[in-house]
Amino acid sequence: MKCIKCGTDNKLKDRTAWGRRCFKCRHPFAFEPTTMTGVKITDPMFAKAIADISVNDTLFFTPQQLFYFLDQRWKLKNVDFLHTVEGYTMINIPFGFLAALWALVSLDIFIFGMLAINSFLVWKTFVASRSAKHLYKHRQIFAETLQNWGKIVLVCGIGISLLSSSYLLFLVSCGLGISAIYLGTREIENKPANSQKFTIDSNQFQGWLNTWTEINSLTKLLPPPRDTNENAAVSSDVSAYSFDRLVVCDRPEIAQFLIANNFHFENNCAVLSITGYPQSIFDTTMEMLRRNPDLKVYALHDCSPKGIGLVNHLRTSSNWFPNNRAIIIDIGLLPKQILAGGGSMFVLSSQENAQNAAQLSAEIRQDLSAEELQWLELGNYVELESFTPQRLIQILNRGIAGSRDLGSDDSSLILLGGTDSSIYVVDSFG
Repeated sequence: MKCIKCGTDNKLKDRTAWGRRCFKCRHPFAFEPTTMTGVKITDPMFAKAIADISVNDTLFFTPQQLFYFLDQRWKLKNVDFLHTVEGYTMINIPFGFLAALWALVSLDIFIFGMLAINSFLVWKTFVASRSAKHLYKHRQIFAETLQNWGKIVLVCGIGISLLSSSYLLFLVSCGLGISAIYLGTREIENKPANSQKFTIDSNQFQGWLNTWTEINSLTKLLPPPRDTNENAAVSSDVSAYSFDRLVVCDRPEIAQFLIANNFHFENNCAVLSITGYPQSIFDTTMEMLRRNPDLKVYALHDCSPKGIGLVNHLRTSSNWFPNNRAIIIDIGLLPKQILAGGGSMFVLSSQENAQNAAQLSAEIRQDLSAEELQWLELGNYVELESFTPQRLIQILNRGIAGSRDLGSDDSSLILLGGTDSSIYVVDSFG
């Protein structure tokens, strides 16, 4: 394992002899992969993840964003070769050779041997195609493997059975091939059930984070958002102005993330959370915003029953913008944006979200399609923190830029509730 300080490669015996320190520069190692169980990580891997998610230490990020990033990177690096057509072929060659030797004694032994091998492969791949521990796109690859291998078994098996005049081989090939094609097609068409699970345990990740920060700096990691009840002093010259735009987040972590990365300065907009963060300037900021009759409000939220209720809260709550006093644009995340993403987003599922979805009000449900409601009622949800900092900021920038020409043919927004409404939604998330 290379030292992240000086780049010296330290073998296990070197790390052991020097008490988990680099034998050249004496910098401590945070991790020892040889003693880890399950997911294993090295100092260079962790350092690379931090550099990538922060874009070489230029963007702040939340702990949850790093957690998602590490988990997805681990999944990408650990795709099971067994569940691909290439893997099937590599396994069938040596076992096929052995089965062929047995076939010298009996053709039936060869047939049942190959049936056993491929039945095992098909079943393992079918289980993997349904496993929430794999990325959705990998599960789709596994399902395609079942389809393709089923076709190969049908063509080759039937062809060989005709040459050998083996009716048993014909039946076995047809049965296994059709079963593999059916199972693969079933999983590919099973679009709603695309939720995932984390490979990395959250407590394990927190331990990694604690160990790393004891040894190395982590300047761009955001702490939990904290606020005080004290209002910050704002000069009358500043408070006399207003903003043309406001971004409202459903959670303070996202508002803190945007503010820390100077999103408000670069876009000349205010950033608040629905919970009132940052509390020290919340009242003053709202006074400034209410002065602007042309204010545009951008709602940014998780794709969850609570998150998609953000726009309705902004429109109906007396603390925000009741009676259509502002244009509200729902940037997302919305279920239709997830469904249109083709499984590219990290979907989670919980019983709590399923219960919350069933309790959505009629006002919220009327703007959702039957497919979106079904997706939510399965307990599915997507968190904004599953996106990297750079990606999330880019998507928000694009959503704001696309709202400049409301109602035009070039606009990417959809008007809700008819022409008298002032609520829009962005058609896609990024």
